[in-house]
Amino acid sequence: MTSSPDIALLERWADLALWGLGAAREEIDALNVYPVPDGDTGTNLYLTFEAARAALVESRADSLVEALTVFARGALVGARGNSGVIVSQLLWAGADQLLRGNPLEPGKLLADTITLAADAAYAAVGQPVEGTILSVARAASDAAQAALVDAPTALGEQMGHVIRAAAAAAREALDRTPDQLETLRLAGVVDAGGRGLCVIFDAAEQAFTGRRAPARDRRLARPLPSPVPSEQSIRAEGPGYEVMYLLDADDPEVALLRSALGSLGTSVVVVGGDGLWNVHIHTDDVGAAVEAGIAAGRPHRLRVTQLEDRHSAVGRCTPAQGSAPAHTRGVVAVSAGEGLAALFEDAGAAVVRAAPGRRCSTGDIIDAIRTTGSDQVVVLPNDSDTLQAAEAASRAVRDLGVRAAVIPSRAQVQGLAAMAVHEPGRSFDDDVVQMTSAAGHARHGAVTIAARDAMTTAGRCSRGDVLGVVDGDFAVVGDDVRRTAMDVVDRLLSGGGEMLTLISGAGVDTTMVGRLREQVEATYPAVAVVEYSGGQDRYPLLIGVE
Repeated sequence: MTSSPDIALLERWADLALWGLGAAREEIDALNVYPVPDGDTGTNLYLTFEAARAALVESRADSLVEALTVFARGALVGARGNSGVIVSQLLWAGADQLLRGNPLEPGKLLADTITLAADAAYAAVGQPVEGTILSVARAASDAAQAALVDAPTALGEQMGHVIRAAAAAAREALDRTPDQLETLRLAGVVDAGGRGLCVIFDAAEQAFTGRRAPARDRRLARPLPSPVPSEQSIRAEGPGYEVMYLLDADDPEVALLRSALGSLGTSVVVVGGDGLWNVHIHTDDVGAAVEAGIAAGRPHRLRVTQLEDRHSAVGRCTPAQGSAPAHTRGVVAVSAGEGLAALFEDAGAAVVRAAPGRRCSTGDIIDAIRTTGSDQVVVLPNDSDTLQAAEAASRAVRDLGVRAAVIPSRAQVQGLAAMAVHEPGRSFDDDVVQMTSAAGHARHGAVTIAARDAMTTAGRCSRGDVLGVVDGDFAVVGDDVRRTAMDVVDRLLSGGGEMLTLISGAGVDTTMVGRLREQVEATYPAVAVVEYSGGQDRYPLLIGVE
């Protein structure tokens, strides 16, 4: 990507927001009781923002105009669920205002951007309801405009001042949502979509100012009233299906479409512009909702989900003809090199390839899950940064009728340990337990080369130094790969172990690895040593102990 400061700031915000949504995903899912208690708002917001970030990264945009355009369009095309569609409209309208506003008045530009985004979100919803993400967006907008009154005169400080005020107001508005919406009050929760929007504003505050928002107490200071309506009773009262599709249509046709959809169901949201729209509705008449889109333009990428049962879906993508029968079990593994990919494939896993600077996305993992043709799938992320994407993917494929479980493997060697005990003949739950145990008991280390001068947990390093990693933390700063690797091995085996795994990276001298193996065998004669060529970049050696 370009080194433009403006694009770098956009990228940093996108990364922080995606990380925040991933960390809060389960919390937000648990809050989800409105408009239907399907428990997927956090997952949908994560997937929506991930689509926007992926579009930005893949575009390699060299101007802020291009970067904002592809970012907003990525959110629009990848929007999931009611809240995801609304957030995509906030981003779309906000990007449009940022491109049209006066950069010489940065504080006003940002405040007007937040205001226009809130206005557009209200306009996109067929029947706006207070106590939702819309109320949180409006509160942030009002606070941003009010902040202009006492904004700093220094241009470089104005945006930070405005975004701090907007983020604080969003958090306060979120706490008021149970007083505005009876469904939330009865369930004793704040609005799920509003909580997600607060995460996004908090990420913006950190990107602009470097300050983190205060930690949120997930509990509400109010007792749960009794009785609380059951999930089944709430679902039974509403429409049966969620219908979503992209629509190519001219602007005048969209107003007619919104009117037509308003008579067919609830939660109507139509967002977009420039000829491309994302349409969302909850309805009992799927055919009429699609026909309304055909009358307005060209619908495509249709998604229909049965709200009463999230495990059944109509009109959704399904495994290809000839795929494995029901109740077969698949494994998806993320690999960091071609040699590792071959190891996982030989063990029967569908592989998602990743590399430094190219993290695999939720969509990549979903695609791999589908290729297994199985209705029971185990996912091995094999990297800490991929865990959130794997968890979001496993949640998303429930709509496809797939039962998926994520093994919290944070290193390639942990994934290999899990695959070694995988047994499709066991029950799904037992297999997951055994694979999780194997991964958890595999201690992991690595050797890498410092790319720049830095301060690490092992002390200061200079560019070109050899760094030893133990269980994810820098533990050794050295000047020789083999000696540093042996130091890592000593630390890993200090807690015991029966087998040591050495995985060499791309371009590594095999003679050096052989000498390391001889040294380990001489020092620890009771430990079995196995060696593989992994082909991973940036890490000359990956090390595992079981």
